[in-house]
Parts: sequence; structure tokens; C-alpha cells
Amino acid sequence: MARVNGIAGYTVTEHYAVYRNHDEDHPAAEMTVKTTYRKETGKSYQILSQSGSSILRNMVLGSILDHEKKINQPGVREGSWFVSANYDMKLKTGQVEPIDGRGCVALAISPRRKEPYLIEGTIWVDAEDGTIVKVEGQSSKSPSMFTGPTQMSRQYVNMGGFAEATHARAVSSSAIFGQTVVKIDYTGYQVELTGQAVAGGK
Repeated sequence: MARVNGIAGYTVTEHYAVYRNHDEDHPAAEMTVKTTYRKETGKSYQILSQSGSSILRNMVLGSILDHEKKINQPGVREGSWFVSANYDMKLKTGQVEPIDGRGCVALAISPRRKEPYLIEGTIWVDAEDGTIVKVEGQSSKSPSMFTGPTQMSRQYVNMGGFAEATHARAVSSSAIFGQTVVKIDYTGYQVELTGQAVAGGK
């Protein structure tokens, strides 16, 4: 809730790469977009570059961007937050463990309802500032009748007291494409907090 109230908007460059046939060295499709988020309207995208399979760009990356637009709309995004209204959360061990150079505690998360954007898995939070450092798990519901649940992980950095994504990886399987891996890198954040702006390299 503090993140939503504190961030007026941001821009970030997102690079998407799609891998197939268990080959994660040579992307079958790529897309770079400039994402603009505004608290009052949600997300919009500008495609900066794209290459590779047009089918994968349209059916895989296009559906990801459409999904992100939908869940970031005002009145919808609240349903995806990592809060007790959406998740049961339980401390896993109570031990502090290092994640990306930060001391973290792990929480098991279980969605209170089944939705493609809700994750069954683990969330690691910074033991000092309470911001999200990493999320890993499986979607609680398949995004469509043609695919199984998506396995995902996402890493975050603390930027001005708020967690912003730096890297994500998702693995899904479908009758059409078989196993598909999507990797996303987020760079060049320009964050506008309420009353101030924060720039970040990641």
C-alpha cells in the first residue's frame, strides 16, 4: 500500500527474450519496450525494437504486455499485491539468509483465490527495510486452457524505499509451443515519487 501511495509514476526500459527447445543461449524472439506507469491510469508501452519470430512476439510477448496492462489498471492492481487480503503468508525458517547481498527472511505465500497473476511459492524480504528482494513460485491458475501453470521468479532492488523489479524469468508449456522460457531485464528506471523524483540505473 505504501508503494502505491508513494509512487506517482515511473518509466523503465524492459528487454524481453523468448527461448524455445531448451536453448537459453539463442533467443527465438526479442523485444525492447519503454514502459510508462502512472498511478491514475496504469501502464502503457512503446516498442523500441523487436526481432525474431513474429508469431512468438505477437502470441507470447504481446499477451504478456496485454496482461500487464490489465492487472495494473486502477481498481484491478490491488488484487495482485503481496498483502494479507490476497495471500496467506507464513515465516519459513526465521533465519536470515543472503540474497543478492542482502540479508533476507523467507515467507511461504499461498493465494487466497486462484488467479494467473497470484503465486504459490516463496517471497524473500529484506530483514532491515522490509522491501521485496525476490519472489519464486508457480501461478495458482493457468493463464489459458492451452497452457499449464507458469513457473516464475523475479528479483527486485530497493529504489528510494520501494521495491522495483530488475530481472524476471518465466517458464510455461503449451500444446502449440512446447516449453517456452521468457526472460525480462529492467533498466534505466526513472521513478517519480509523490513530491519528488528518483533515478536509478537498474
